[in-house]
Amino acid sequence: MISSTSQTDTVHVIGGGLAGSEAAWQVANAGIRVILHEMRPLRMTEAHRTEGLAELVCSNSFRSDDAANNAVGLLHAEMRRLGSLIMRAADANQVPAGGALAVDRDGFSAAVTKALHDHPLIEIDRGEIAGLPPAEWGNVIVATGPLTSAPLADAIRELTDENALAFFDAIAPIVHKDSIDMSVAWFQSRYDKVGPGGTGADYINCPMTKDQYDAFVAALLAGDKVDFKEWETNTPYFDGCLPVEVMAERGHETLRHGPMKPVGLTNPHNPTVKPYAIVQLRQDNKLGTLYNMVGFQTKLNYGAQQRVFRTIPGLENAEFARLGGLHRNTFLNSPKLLDGQLRLKAQPRLRFAGQMTGCEGYVESASIGLIAGLYAAANARAQSLEPPPATTALGALLGHITGGHIETIEAGTRSFQPMNINFGLFPPLASLPTKKADGTRLRGNEKSVAKKQALSARALADLDRWIADRLRVAAAA
Repeated sequence: MISSTSQTDTVHVIGGGLAGSEAAWQVANAGIRVILHEMRPLRMTEAHRTEGLAELVCSNSFRSDDAANNAVGLLHAEMRRLGSLIMRAADANQVPAGGALAVDRDGFSAAVTKALHDHPLIEIDRGEIAGLPPAEWGNVIVATGPLTSAPLADAIRELTDENALAFFDAIAPIVHKDSIDMSVAWFQSRYDKVGPGGTGADYINCPMTKDQYDAFVAALLAGDKVDFKEWETNTPYFDGCLPVEVMAERGHETLRHGPMKPVGLTNPHNPTVKPYAIVQLRQDNKLGTLYNMVGFQTKLNYGAQQRVFRTIPGLENAEFARLGGLHRNTFLNSPKLLDGQLRLKAQPRLRFAGQMTGCEGYVESASIGLIAGLYAAANARAQSLEPPPATTALGALLGHITGGHIETIEAGTRSFQPMNINFGLFPPLASLPTKKADGTRLRGNEKSVAKKQALSARALADLDRWIADRLRVAAAA
């Protein structure tokens, strides 16, 4: 039940996913009252299973946590500096995953839900916003994600006179660990890399010979797929989350150069024979009883999944805690529809965040929720907020969403597609590093590594200055 407190002093956040949860947290921590609207469990979606806030519906991985060499790891570090609830909950619920930050999905959601429920300035309203928010709500963040309910999506589409773009996103199966044959499979991270909370042996690896791989690809291609509705038939996939059978359709060897690549791994059961392909499974819960099949998002129907995936050596008797699935994502043509502060140009009281803006990935969605929350809080205080520097991961991603990467594909048309954070979105360095710390010249791959490290160091230094400037402005207000 929504209280009667003046709506002009309140920020309304619609959607309790990662972006909405992060946005609500940032607004409340700035001293502004928040009402967080979440329609679950009164109305569920095609992908959600629980009523928990920030439920992870696909992978349990936040990807690399390496802030010095990886753009998403850098984004982790920036969010931690800005007091991110999502990163705090992820760090508290991490499970071993090599060089990645993966989480116990139930523990993670529970931690986010409790923090928001316990915050004195946050009220959680369990109900659907069926259409545009009431006109008296003057400061709104829409973070309803790729599974926005039809009434709200239709209202936004009518308001913008813009057809929403859409793509399919797929979910990987989860296997009970004790059903995996460890006389065939083994624990190892690629190149024995040790990540946060890990040991260097964090993935379960299932090896394949060439004949087994050939038969597996053939079975994938022949397996029965879910049927698409008429309105879904022309929806493209996002390349960062392709179904495994779609990858197989792109070429017989595609999987061997993607999620099934056999590099950096040695089979201790038969160390002299190099596997032709390898299927990896990553720990999915803190107890270590569940493992998800890495890169095995799928649109195979349930019967085909069980039949085909049990041909994988070590998974012949696999018991599935969850089979894979498929859902449709929608997102805005953000560079055209949103301003630099993520406000809808047609109605600036509405600010958008998360995957709906055209970012892709858990961390990216949460980070856009974070900046949307900071903007909304500043707006509530009648203050201005300078955008984060374009040299930071947060600023680079915001720049992509709000207009930095519009590409002309043919005369009179422009294309905007979802994007994970990557160093290609960052402004170039003024000069590229040429020497190591000891004065010797960089060679080969060392140049690429040094460039990434220089971009990361610049980003964190610039972010620290931006945070310091924000604190000075707040103190003077």
